[in-house]
Amino acid sequence: MTAPLTRRRALSGAATLGVSVPLLAACGDDSDTNASDPVTSDSTPSSSAPATETTTGGGAGLVATSEVPVDGGVVLASEELVVTQPTAGQFKAFSAICTHQGCLVGSVSDGTITCPCHNSMFSAADGSVTGGPASAPLPAVPVKVTDGQVVRA
Repeated sequence: MTAPLTRRRALSGAATLGVSVPLLAACGDDSDTNASDPVTSDSTPSSSAPATETTTGGGAGLVATSEVPVDGGVVLASEELVVTQPTAGQFKAFSAICTHQGCLVGSVSDGTITCPCHNSMFSAADGSVTGGPASAPLPAVPVKVTDGQVVRA
């Protein structure tokens, strides 16, 4: 035998549903980015040691220098890095993980690295925070140029 549906039970059920749905949605992976494809943008994030020398040898290339626009950058989702070229021949890299809540940064334009989750903004020149809610800069990642490729130093 089922108890009759009262107003209290109906409202209680609706409240439970209203809390459960967003909670479950937050647990899912809504990433639809192909992690192997770099995302290029018009401006450059930069906060690591500049790579201006050309050497031979070293690790696997992160990105060809020709793919990183001057005053622009490339988000390498699979490496969780942002590689930038603030001035011609100077390459820098930062973690692409936003220091606010761990989202992958999404774009670089007009000298600003922007996180799409909560619109935190970082300087493309040094990774410092230029707009909240993030309060810590993007960590710099040392890189160098080897045979036309930006590689980890």
